[in-house]
Amino acid sequence: VQLQASGGGVVQAGGSLRLSCAASGSIFSISAMGWYRQAPGKQRELVAHITSDGRTNYADSVKGRFTISRDNAKNTANLQMNSLRPEDTAVYYCNVVYFGQTGLNNYWGQGTLVTVSS
Repeated sequence: VQLQASGGGVVQAGGSLRLSCAASGSIFSISAMGWYRQAPGKQRELVAHITSDGRTNYADSVKGRFTISRDNAKNTANLQMNSLRPEDTAVYYCNVVYFGQTGLNNYWGQGTLVTVSS
């Protein structure tokens, strides 16, 4: 299984970025996809999560600013991030929960850095 994440970068406070994550490989079906982040000196935390039937869950700190969406046909998940704040600076990781040959699996992609300048 591979997760290809893209879209990180540097943006000024108040700006927007869009992260994309594409899953490929030996995947029978995807149960859920999500984005997590880890800031320097902090633990990894959930940012947003979406299930195969479209249910979403967001961290309180990003509600109203971030939107997660999925394209089930393409096994992709996107995170639209608006009104970015310096405290959103972190490495963002894509996660997928999927059914494969060995049953239910959980896989992490390599992170993409988001830097928000004040």
